[in-house]
Amino acid sequence: MHRRLFPRALAVLVLVATAATAGATTATAEAPTPAQTRLHTTIDAILADSRLDGAQAGVVVVDTTTGRTLYDRNGTRRLIPASNTKLLTSAAAMELLGPGHRFTTDVSADGPRHAGMLSGDLYLRGGGDPTILAADYDRLAEQVAAAGVRVVAGNLVADDTRYDNDRLGPDWTWDDEPYYYAAQVSALTVAPDTDYDAGTVIVNAAPGTRAGTRPKITMTPDNGWLRIENRAETVAEGETTISFEREHGGNTVVVTGQIALGAATERDWVTVWEPTGYAADVFRSALRRHGVRVLGRTVLGTATPDTAKPLARHDSMPLADLMVPFLKLSNNGHAEVLTKELGRVLSGSGTWAAGLSAISGYVGDAGVDTGTLRQRDGSGLSRRNFVPPTQFVTLLSEVRAEPWFATWYAALPVAGNPNRLVGGTLRSRMGGTAAANNVHAKTGSLTGASALSGYVTNADGRLLAFSIVLNNYLTSSVKGLEDQIAIALAGYTERETAAGRRTVPAAPESPRVPEGRECSWVKPALC
Repeated sequence: MHRRLFPRALAVLVLVATAATAGATTATAEAPTPAQTRLHTTIDAILADSRLDGAQAGVVVVDTTTGRTLYDRNGTRRLIPASNTKLLTSAAAMELLGPGHRFTTDVSADGPRHAGMLSGDLYLRGGGDPTILAADYDRLAEQVAAAGVRVVAGNLVADDTRYDNDRLGPDWTWDDEPYYYAAQVSALTVAPDTDYDAGTVIVNAAPGTRAGTRPKITMTPDNGWLRIENRAETVAEGETTISFEREHGGNTVVVTGQIALGAATERDWVTVWEPTGYAADVFRSALRRHGVRVLGRTVLGTATPDTAKPLARHDSMPLADLMVPFLKLSNNGHAEVLTKELGRVLSGSGTWAAGLSAISGYVGDAGVDTGTLRQRDGSGLSRRNFVPPTQFVTLLSEVRAEPWFATWYAALPVAGNPNRLVGGTLRSRMGGTAAANNVHAKTGSLTGASALSGYVTNADGRLLAFSIVLNNYLTSSVKGLEDQIAIALAGYTERETAAGRRTVPAAPESPRVPEGRECSWVKPALC
């Protein structure tokens, strides 16, 4: 662990001693001010909305400068946090891996080489990079060719042994498995786009040449790992109803529905079954383009021997840069890779269990009471994650002292900012209010579970940390209620002014998103 335990423990002892000598004066200092009473009344009224009838709501707000709690409703209640879980994972990754951490993918040769012939196997070793593109595999193949290899007499071996073989997260539901936000996790994978949705392929359907013909189906990147079964039809006119469905346990994508002549290309992101084979297929094609023939088979899951000689290497962007697509777009795959990478780096075991243990160790050292929560995955897709809002606020308050805080804070979604890689999952929320370009917070969405936790600067210029976790509601969305609370916090002031007594305006309408999904999980993104 990189944490310095003694200074923090000493600070805790000092605080305890100070509190003991303060005695009754502490209780007097904590008496609510008139402004806080108004804030309580405002948030209580928002939480009394009928959409939360029979639901559970946990809300905590703390002034990060003084440590004073400004509002607490059910702050210690364990609730499903959805993607707010990424706050724990990302903070631990920044501290324990470091902002400069990179993922390395390399190619090695095992066997003698003579006159362009490798009399042995070629190894493609994955380092977990969730941002690696087909173009990066092409550059690796170019390096292999530049090293003088023209023929590989042996096999192409895809080494994904940095992590274990558990591809899907604990407790993930079966019906999420085909969707890109639940892609399989492997140390060797491919991302089809610069959102870095690793383990997926973009399948495109364009109208055929005339009515009655099959649509033209293409894939990005082009690959031989997925097989297309085209049952769709081109029609003269009418609504586009194209659907792409990958069958469980395999890589056949069935395309059904219709698309009209002249209609725009329809596309969707489809997860692959076994990303290691997908990566090997893309790399083998790249080798062929660069004049490197592999005579043997493609073999999956075998470790690179120590005797292998390096030929090519690709390093990912640093972790500090990865935080932007990870947090802005709430990328589940990034969270799970970081979890396994934490396990691998800290304990030599690239598993969920080892990674979650590392996360727990860090957040516990940061002051979070890990005995009050349960984390089952890195992303929050599991419905068995339970975190009390007060523990999120503790983490948010404590990490402000970390040297990487400014980078992490900037990577959080920013309310009302239309730039997709600034506003992220908050780009269409709270626009035109005091919260716009102010609130930096992580969103969270599952069916019946919604959350928003992060920071807001109030009208007095003080940075507040807050956590809003709402569970067990039956309505399609409660995002507007979260937004109203955030807007109220942005306008909160201790000054006795008319502005301080003003009622909070209704939040602008949030984008309509299929129930239980983040707006960035719907492609093309709705936020």
